[in-house]
Amino acid sequence: MRFGSLFSGIGGLDLGLERAGMTCAWQSEIEPYACQVLAKHWPDILNLGDIRGIDWTRVERVDVVAGGYPCQPFSIAGVRRGEDDPKHLWPMFVECLRVVRPRYALLENVAGHLSLGFGSVLADLAALGYDAQWDCVPAAAVGAPHLRDRLFVIARDTRAEQRGNVADSDNPRSFDALRAGWNAPWHGGPSTGRSQIGRWSPEPGMGRVANGVPHRVDRLRGLGNAVVPQVAEHLGNIIKQMEGTKK
Repeated sequence: MRFGSLFSGIGGLDLGLERAGMTCAWQSEIEPYACQVLAKHWPDILNLGDIRGIDWTRVERVDVVAGGYPCQPFSIAGVRRGEDDPKHLWPMFVECLRVVRPRYALLENVAGHLSLGFGSVLADLAALGYDAQWDCVPAAAVGAPHLRDRLFVIARDTRAEQRGNVADSDNPRSFDALRAGWNAPWHGGPSTGRSQIGRWSPEPGMGRVANGVPHRVDRLRGLGNAVVPQVAEHLGNIIKQMEGTKK
C-alpha cells in the first residue's frame, strides 16, 4: 500500500507506516528544519510543500492519506480558538481527501480535540463518504516512559465497496476486534509497555539542558510534534488488516 503524508513534521507517522510495510509516495511540510530531516531520510520522496497551495488534481493517487493537522486550535494548552484559529488547517485535509479519494485516511491530533471541533471533523468525513473509527492511544502503550496521549482516527471510504455493519464486534475491521491480538493494548487497558519500559531512554539523546548541540531547540520541537513511530506502526497494521478483509 502507498501513502501520502500531510503535515509530515520529522516523519514520525511516515516511519511507523513504513515499518508496517507501506511505501511513502509524497509528503507535505513547510517548517525548515523538519524539511531538512525529511530530505535526509526520504531523499527520493517529493515534498509538496504548503498544503494551502497544492493542486491535488496533479498529485499521485494513494491508498492512504495520513497526517496530524495542527493541534493549536484544539489543545487545552492553548486558547482553543477552534475554527477561528488561523492554524485551523483541517479544511485543507478535507480538500485532499475530496480530490485524491484514498481508500483510507489516518488522522492524528491531541486528545483535547474530542471536546472541541471533533464533531465537525466527523461530519466532514461522513459528507465525503468516509466511515470513521477513533481512539486515544498513549505512547506508554508501546513501551515509552511517558503518557503522550493522542487521538487517532482511521476513516475508510464507504463508497468504494459494499460493506457490512462495522459496529459488529465480530467484524475484524472494528478497533475492538483488532485490539485483542495486539502485543500493546490501547488506552484504557493494562499496558505491556510498562513492563518493557527499560527499553527506552527517559530523554532524547541530546538532553533538554545540553549545551552545544546543533539545532537543539529545533530537534526538541520536532520530537514534541512528532507521532511515536511504534504507535503509527500499529495503526498501519490495523489498516492493512482492514484492507485484507476485502480480499
